[in-house]
Amino acid sequence: MNVLILVVDDEPDVTDLFRQQFRRELRAGRFAMEFAHSAPEALACVKASDGASLILMFSDINMPGMTGLELLPLVREARPDVPVIMITAYGDAETRQKVLAGGAVDLITKPIDFDLLRTEIESRLASVAGPA
Repeated sequence: MNVLILVVDDEPDVTDLFRQQFRRELRAGRFAMEFAHSAPEALACVKASDGASLILMFSDINMPGMTGLELLPLVREARPDVPVIMITAYGDAETRQKVLAGGAVDLITKPIDFDLLRTEIESRLASVAGPA
């Protein structure tokens, strides 16, 4: 199975953190991860990915230039089939409402709960694989 998860965050250490947390899965080839360090870079990745491979996107909200909230409707328009989970340090009720109204499936606050992300990824992998 050739599936892709896109992680969008302007902080370079986030790339290393995700690679470290998912090293077993990445090494085993369960999925691939691509990293975008800006919203325009993420949008280019989303548009370039083929229909079946991109199964999930994680995006930070606070980024310079275009924010994750500004990116969200563009991703939803380009790939309405791809679930987006927003990540932020500020998980207040107003932000959660904006994120969900914008079409994201969830909002996760920092520090990131990687067990929660792993569960979400497993769910997406199972839905792509279909019934056994």
